[in-house]
Amino acid sequence: MKSALIQDWLAGGYAGSEKVLAELLTVLPGSPIYTLVHRPEDFIGTPLEHADVRPSLLQGWPCAVRHYRTYLPLMPYAVEQFDLTPYDVVVSSSHAVAKGVLIGADQLHLSYLHSPMRYAWDLYQQYLREANLTRGAKATLARLALHYIRLWDHSTANRVDVFLANSRYVAQRIWRTYRRPARVLYPPVDVARFDATRPREDFYLTMSRFVPYKKIDLIVETFTRLGKPLVVIGSGPDWEKVRALAGPSIQLLGWQSDAAAAEYLARCKAFVFAADEDFGIVPVEAQAAGAPVIAYGKGGSLETVVADQTGVFFGEQNHASLARAVQVFEARHSAFDAGRIRAHAERFRPERFRQQFADIMEAARQARAAGQDPERAVLAVPLEGDR
Repeated sequence: MKSALIQDWLAGGYAGSEKVLAELLTVLPGSPIYTLVHRPEDFIGTPLEHADVRPSLLQGWPCAVRHYRTYLPLMPYAVEQFDLTPYDVVVSSSHAVAKGVLIGADQLHLSYLHSPMRYAWDLYQQYLREANLTRGAKATLARLALHYIRLWDHSTANRVDVFLANSRYVAQRIWRTYRRPARVLYPPVDVARFDATRPREDFYLTMSRFVPYKKIDLIVETFTRLGKPLVVIGSGPDWEKVRALAGPSIQLLGWQSDAAAAEYLARCKAFVFAADEDFGIVPVEAQAAGAPVIAYGKGGSLETVVADQTGVFFGEQNHASLARAVQVFEARHSAFDAGRIRAHAERFRPERFRQQFADIMEAARQARAAGQDPERAVLAVPLEGDR
């Protein structure tokens, strides 16, 4: 069985979707990785450093490797130019256009969908506002481009035999966008690198890229108002905005290494998470380190955090709601057990992901060989760890 992997791009660092890709490569060793653009220096020291990566025609275009997002209107064309005819199985890891590769009738296509394109679908208006594209010629061109992207994206759902979603939240969005069911396969989290035995200290922690939807500004301003100690790890476009909101109880550390971040997770009183995420790996990492999580009660957090056992939720993305959640946590924090929190995080370990994906692929392959529907077979198969 010859297999190939497809990733939207490999030029933004080794983060969530890239870690999923690395685990898929473990299950399908030696598979080439087709991608729109590739920046090898971003993957030195990672499992993808020596992978067989085959970039698209965009690789040689002006500034495409650094500013690949500006080529969004051309991405559908570029991804359709990959010649995948030699492969029996194609697995796409997609949050943009990777699922749109052209597949033959005798090939099997499994698409691990991190999310339908949020800036083209449910976050369309928010994206235009934040990009200052609400009026004028540029706004009109952006709207036309995204309209075209939506039409293409919806049509390419028929090129996928089996959709896999990284959460129930994403599975619901896949159904709403494409009217296709998806099997939930939670992404792998390297829980083994975290220590849940350290004594907890009197500071809260948040960690993220500083972009608007992560709501780091909300967390920093709320903890400034409360006067409670908060350590903030990360950087990004909203750095100056966040720094202007930070009071004396806030410690902005900027970017930190994985080892340093794990050290803070092992010692913090609780981890604070205010984003509406499709899944959200960092809250799981916090729980792997034994830290309770104070999370916005929407999206993937509802599937990774257990109320009153591994954390508490707040219902709205505003100061009052977050402040109430902090107060509730402080009244109950002695009841949170680090060992129990760690045990919950174990269900997301990489070994489980690999076994479940292997089970899914085998069910799909057998169904195709028998002339049956791979999607129906995958939805029916019991997965190791879910029995």
